Amino acid sequence: MSRFLQLMLLFALALAAPLALAQGGPPFITDDPGTPGNRQWEINLGLTGGHNPGAASYRLPDIDVNYGWGDRIQLMYELSLAVATGPSNSNNQSNATQAGLGESQFGVKWRPYEHHRAGEPKSDENMDFSLGTYPQAVINNPTSAVRRGVVEPGPQYYLPVEFTTKLGPVNFNGELGRWIGNRNVPSRWGRGLIAGHEFSERFELYGEIYDLQDVNRIDGAPRQRALTLDLGGRKTLDRAGHLRLMFMGGRAIQAVTRQNSEPDWIAYMGVQILLGTKSASVSAKQ
Repeated sequence: MSRFLQLMLLFALALAAPLALAQGGPPFITDDPGTPGNRQWEINLGLTGGHNPGAASYRLPDIDVNYGWGDRIQLMYELSLAVATGPSNSNNQSNATQAGLGESQFGVKWRPYEHHRAGEPKSDENMDFSLGTYPQAVINNPTSAVRRGVVEPGPQYYLPVEFTTKLGPVNFNGELGRWIGNRNVPSRWGRGLIAGHEFSERFELYGEIYDLQDVNRIDGAPRQRALTLDLGGRKTLDRAGHLRLMFMGGRAIQAVTRQNSEPDWIAYMGVQILLGTKSASVSAKQ
């Protein structure tokens, strides 16, 4: 934990230039307390992957659908076509590749607290701190994907706390969460930090550090960890702001071996579709 905190501090100091509000979610691993807005749709269609010499996983594609129920609540459903490569996928045959329907993932994000600069109308532009949570459940679909090693056995649950804040010229988006596993999958801690710059209304660029670490062992297997550093962003493609290109690439910042879960690369490429009328998205700030 101490090494992780040191890395986050160094990462933040390296990005201590004038920054815009850091925004999590796709293409990043770390999420944020932000929601689409009342009666707004946010649909993310992405190709994502993580590669280790001993095992790799891909989502081709990953479909992430979000709906704003009021100004502070988001409903989410995610489904993908999953591809997995590794020795555990086919009778311990090395580098066997299998594909199938991925898990169904459900989530409800709630942002209970916002703080705005004093003396100004409450808006996203003058918000200097927000806090939220994003409970999620991952459930296997009735296919053979688990038996063939394409996806992990479920169910699994995730309970994070997420925040955005500003410290001088630096803007942060952070997440700390606990994955609750089962008898076949260890529980895990997820910890992430994002900082970035909005160069214009149409282009954003961010850096992220993320740590996913097993809490317990399953059947005596060694605990695994993936500590990664990546760079990514979003580029608006149309004048109305309904379509955005998303991209991210990175790698582990610890040694990568065939026996651990550190990836020699991670990547995301996709598009974000924003739907809904402007009148529906007007915030009724509390």
